[in-house]
Amino acid sequence: MKKKRIAQFRDLKNKSVFITGGGAGIGAAITEGFISQRARVTFVQRSDAGEFCDQIEKNYGARPRYLKCDITDIKALKRSIIETSEAQGDIAILVNNAADDIRHSTLGFTEENWDRSQGINLKPYFFSTQFVLPGMIKMSGGSIINMSSISYIMGNSGYPSYVAANSAINGLTRSIAREFGYKKIRVNTIAPGWIMTKKQKKLWVSPEALEEHLKRQCLKEALIADDIVDSVLFLASQASKAITGQLLAVDGGVVTTG
Repeated sequence: MKKKRIAQFRDLKNKSVFITGGGAGIGAAITEGFISQRARVTFVQRSDAGEFCDQIEKNYGARPRYLKCDITDIKALKRSIIETSEAQGDIAILVNNAADDIRHSTLGFTEENWDRSQGINLKPYFFSTQFVLPGMIKMSGGSIINMSSISYIMGNSGYPSYVAANSAINGLTRSIAREFGYKKIRVNTIAPGWIMTKKQKKLWVSPEALEEHLKRQCLKEALIADDIVDSVLFLASQASKAITGQLLAVDGGVVTTG
């Protein structure tokens, strides 16, 4: 079913957009959001997304481009970005979204575990940014949106490598924003709260856990993936042209960032 967006950002029409992990969970909602704005969207992920693309095309009359890619393979990620630029023009909007919040303890977490976790949750954020920057510099503008998590602001336990990566993402955002602001390239972070995706509900959401989390939220309703989309579109649009180097927590009011 075609979703009605609260806001329409006319400047996003025909913009070249690249999203990591754009076929499931929050990423799928982001892909749909950009398609609804008539942007040209390519996304990558490891699992098959043909059925998702079929549904989007049925609903909107426009189809996102899906490239199968393991983002931990940096050479494959680079090829995907080059292919996207050749097919739909230099990438004007990059959304670094793919992540893996697998639970783990500190004791017993091996060096191999650490490298794998950072290879998904941090390393591709830097290199996808590096790969799109030449095109953005050539265009004298662009928007990079890094998806993080409120987990590091809350100081959550239970997945320390993931929490560390999400803290680093915010530092990366600030550094790249400072370095390339002179070219009108904006870089911002969105930190979602606990979003009720299929994965979260399957693995970790219980009535008791959700009830406890909602006590922390100012807004007393569970959040879904679509709650993130308008914030992403706003940061992608020139409606936010004076905003860079910032973190926007979209979490129902759990954390404060001031």
